[in-house]
Amino acid sequence: MPTPSVINAALNKIPKRAESRAEAELRSTFEDSGVGQALDTVDHQIIYGRRGTGKTHALRYLTSVRGDEDNIAIYVDLRTIGSAEGVFDGQSVSAVERTARLLVDLLNQVHDEILRAALDDDRLVGNANFVNALDSLLDSISGIRVKGPVERTIQDSERAQQKGSASVSASATGTMPKFSATFGASDELEQQTETTDKWVGEERVSLNFSDVARALRALADSVSARRIWLLLDEWTSVPLETQPYLGAFLVRCVLPLQPFTVKIAAIEQQSAFRKQLENGSMIGIEVGADMSANLNLDDFMVFEQEEEKARSFFRSLFFKHLTAGGDERVDLGLNRESDLIKEAFTDSRAFDELVRAAEGVPRDAINIAANAAWRAGVKKISIPDVRKAARQWFQNDKERALADVPEAQGLLNWIIDEVIRGKRARGFLVNQKDRNARPLVILFDARVLHLVKRGYSAQDAPGERFDVYVIDYGAYVDLISTQNAPQGTLPLQGEDGSEGYVDVPLQDLRALRRAVLNLDDFFKASGNATDR
Repeated sequence: MPTPSVINAALNKIPKRAESRAEAELRSTFEDSGVGQALDTVDHQIIYGRRGTGKTHALRYLTSVRGDEDNIAIYVDLRTIGSAEGVFDGQSVSAVERTARLLVDLLNQVHDEILRAALDDDRLVGNANFVNALDSLLDSISGIRVKGPVERTIQDSERAQQKGSASVSASATGTMPKFSATFGASDELEQQTETTDKWVGEERVSLNFSDVARALRALADSVSARRIWLLLDEWTSVPLETQPYLGAFLVRCVLPLQPFTVKIAAIEQQSAFRKQLENGSMIGIEVGADMSANLNLDDFMVFEQEEEKARSFFRSLFFKHLTAGGDERVDLGLNRESDLIKEAFTDSRAFDELVRAAEGVPRDAINIAANAAWRAGVKKISIPDVRKAARQWFQNDKERALADVPEAQGLLNWIIDEVIRGKRARGFLVNQKDRNARPLVILFDARVLHLVKRGYSAQDAPGERFDVYVIDYGAYVDLISTQNAPQGTLPLQGEDGSEGYVDVPLQDLRALRRAVLNLDDFFKASGNATDR
């Protein structure tokens, strides 16, 4: 039976990002919390989720599944397309030009992936229509134009030439000699004019949407009953001002084609799918009409009030990662999921503490487990190991991300004082009118706050809706076992003035008034009452 140190070493070796895994491993390590079924539709979809919730893993899993069927699955990491000038130099390059460069790279990847799929299929390689359509796609994205003035140079040349000739002959007839002479002359004149045009300007990518759409349509028709799945990951790596133009291309050239299915993975707070131009017209993707946005991995990963579901999900997640890898992997003696807790943790409470610390975010769980395993060394992972690891992960990954946003850091400190120290709770209610406050959005995006229930309403507050947030475990782990330790999720006050805590919001909001956090108090105190 392997020692705890062997299992701890294996926990440290789990890849922290999905792109580090081979395709076969991605498929075998995918733990479906319901996402797979939600993705299993030919409808165009936007998949939302904060970093670490599993968007990349879900798309790569879908790529693997669809690639095994009679489909062509194309996974594109949008971080890998475009030039440095187009991505970083937004001042000197227009949004339209930057988008054109991104599109050329994107369509080249689409071309290459379809070609790769065709090489493995004799039906496509021998299909003249398919080959011609693939060539047409390449031609449609190869246009270059030069923007700038034209200099025209005209050169005239003239050459004159004169030629002359003479001849003399003599003969005799009887006694009289006879002489004859011949003289000749000719003139030749040659004139040549040469015109040279010189373009003075810069080369720019020139894309004709009609040509591209026509080529894609011909390509789609040529693959017959096949479906082409275009899976775009890391949408938010595209510059914000460029995203609507990229969306406009998809709406015009790809979404109308029946054999195409497009899935986009994005962070909701960092996405701009649609934009109004100066002339008043709208461009981009109309969410809900052009593409549905009914899949949010943050919602799938919420395990509040479902402790057993959370425990089961993460137990299976770690078991699959530790036992995947083929014949070369070390035998960890894990034959069943239940063996994981018995062999790697001091008891079930230590594993439950890891689940609690993860707050429903798979990447956080993997990183905290790796750090806890390193701390445990040759021993099994204990509760103190998990708590120290969670605190370090919070400081290194989450809190550090807030260093450049003092207002968000200030709001976090204020929430900790108001909610944890003041009310000894770890959750609070925010009116949906306040949920778009910039510092709150930043804390949520950084996984410092977690949204566990949307749109909660109450009888005594008609027309008002509240969202329920909890504070990340790493933010208050130091307070555990102290007098300021949270006693429950939401503070509750009874009609008789007694205080308590509840996990599930009650329909009577009067009992939860203590749980409502008024962000105006923070903005007024910080002098930014109007900065929302």
